[in-house]
Amino acid sequence: MPVTDLSPVNLPIQQAQGLPNAHYNDAAVFTEEKQALLLTQWSGLAVAADVAEPGDAVPVTFMDIPLLLIRDRQGTVRVFQNTCRHRGMILVEAPRKIEGAIRCPYHSWCYSTEGKLVSTPHVGGPGQNTHDGIDRALLGLIEVRSHIWRDVVWINISGDAPPFDAAMKDVISRWAEFDVPLFHGGEDSRFQLKLDCNWKLAVENYCESYHLPWVHPGLNSYSRLEDHYHIEHPGSFSGQGTLVYRQIQASDGTRFPDFVGLNDAWDKAAEYIAVYPNVLMGVHRDHAFVIVLLPDGPAKTIENIHIYYAADQSDAALRARNTAQWKEVFAEDVFVVEGMQRGRNAPGFDGGRFSPAMDGPTHLFHSWVAEQVQIHRTQTKLSE
Repeated sequence: MPVTDLSPVNLPIQQAQGLPNAHYNDAAVFTEEKQALLLTQWSGLAVAADVAEPGDAVPVTFMDIPLLLIRDRQGTVRVFQNTCRHRGMILVEAPRKIEGAIRCPYHSWCYSTEGKLVSTPHVGGPGQNTHDGIDRALLGLIEVRSHIWRDVVWINISGDAPPFDAAMKDVISRWAEFDVPLFHGGEDSRFQLKLDCNWKLAVENYCESYHLPWVHPGLNSYSRLEDHYHIEHPGSFSGQGTLVYRQIQASDGTRFPDFVGLNDAWDKAAEYIAVYPNVLMGVHRDHAFVIVLLPDGPAKTIENIHIYYAADQSDAALRARNTAQWKEVFAEDVFVVEGMQRGRNAPGFDGGRFSPAMDGPTHLFHSWVAEQVQIHRTQTKLSE
């Protein structure tokens, strides 16, 4: 594995370079970052709205790990490894409703939606469904540590990250006013983008407003570059805010209802932050969105985008317009992140330089990546 030099990344922004090319296009470095940045942290997997009703189950592959997102009979959202404890067979191949038990298609071992092993047909021989050597109580599905905040299902694969509320206390505090019920807009409020780029480039681009005049001219026509401010919280999150947010409305003046209890400052403001490692979020007075980034190797990323509202019932035509607007904005970024990915194949590129005035949020993300990778390297060396 190439041991990249991360010391230039940790310099003050005036002297710092970005991450070396290998952190975008090298399979071995991707594997290293998988451990350092994604499996040991609280990472985003999906949203609870993906399993809206008890019994709903959705298989999700996260960093090559087969997982099963499910809402159990009591309504609790859980994440399990999507493998039978018998021979490792994949249990659920496609999203579906679990009507009875989760049945393995190989030898028909069955699990409850709470993950308990409830049936082992013929395990002791024909017609013998139990055996002294098979303790069902010890062979339930392997559950992955999970937590739901702002409808995102966050997971900690390693199981040893600090409690979610402690790890995310600063970002939770920043948006405490938005700690109110969220209502997913439904099928017309979810969409997916498939990007030919490393997942970190999607984070880096989202963090900063510097690119707005050239990449998002429509948005910049009313929410200008000078209307934006940096959001910088080292080691946790970074992003941008705007002092000019324009609500969409129907011809008769209908608008989405506002979230209750917001400070007057939110009448025209909005904020967009990247919560490290892989969740991008936005809040406005009348709607919010979440983008969960699922890395798929060094140079491919899936973006799952979900839009939320303050009320369970909202105007369908307005929702469609809002979704179309955000689709356009996010699609405008695709050529940028994919262009930077191709640029990382230039051997003379050394990570680039930052604008000290404009690139602070992205530099903070790079610094976090470098710090976590260095911690991982130290721990790995100590264990050898």
